[in-house]
Amino acid sequence: QAQLVESGGGLVQPGGSLSVSCAASGFSLEAYAIAWFRQVPGKEREAVSCISSIGGTTYYGDSVKGRFTISRDNAKNTVYLQMNSLKPEDTAIYHCATDLWPPRSTCHRWTAGQFGSWGQGTQVIVSS
Repeated sequence: QAQLVESGGGLVQPGGSLSVSCAASGFSLEAYAIAWFRQVPGKEREAVSCISSIGGTTYYGDSVKGRFTISRDNAKNTVYLQMNSLKPEDTAIYHCATDLWPPRSTCHRWTAGQFGSWGQGTQVIVSS
């Protein structure tokens, strides 16, 4: 069964760094664009970042530009989100997403959040 599995969340102090991962199971994510979103209960889901399959073009939401970096390691079938200079407002559940069919290779209109396959999420808490 094809699925995405996030990991790496945890508690980190403000100003600290954390890397979360999105591993593909049951399919090769090399051909797919992968996006990260975050969700705080009671608030709208926020688009964080996206990386395309061909060329690995990256995109970021305004609130994380310059602080977060998305990357992919196709050999490990994993996409990473490196988060630096973390702030309390970065606290959320982080989900990765893609479209398996039809396969989505670009990040066109990614901020709309219309992806068909989502991981279960990993919790990130930024607090002193």
